Amino acid sequence: MTAEQRETHGLGPGPASEQTLAATEARLGTRLPPSLRTFLSVTDGWYGVGGWIELVRPCRKIDWLRNTASGERLIELYSEADRQDELADLFRNALMIAGGEDLWLLDPTDVRPDGEWAAHEFEPKYGEAERYADFSALFHASMLLMTEEG
Repeated sequence: MTAEQRETHGLGPGPASEQTLAATEARLGTRLPPSLRTFLSVTDGWYGVGGWIELVRPCRKIDWLRNTASGERLIELYSEADRQDELADLFRNALMIAGGEDLWLLDPTDVRPDGEWAAHEFEPKYGEAERYADFSALFHASMLLMTEEG
């Protein structure tokens, strides 16, 4: 932790303003799911998540996976003719909200009536994505794992 993080007891910057959230949603062309929106309204990103995730991205860095170099490679790899993989569809549609060696993705095609999107932790080294009910469930599972690993 940096001196500032110790002083403020936090691992993220200040909250994203309503104007920042609205601008992010306009840039992405969609409303963010409630749990992610609430999280960002408290801290616009989060450092040192643990495990293989380095950063929950701040609003300015949240983007569709397909718009990133790593997303383009994943889509190409999982769309090969001999592979009919459902991960390719996830990669084409997903919003990338956190990264490091692994990725946290939200799926706008898998939405509950309350507006929450399914969340996935994709582990490229294994080629697997674990599904969670929403961002909040994924974040809490990550924090629990970090606590257990001590």
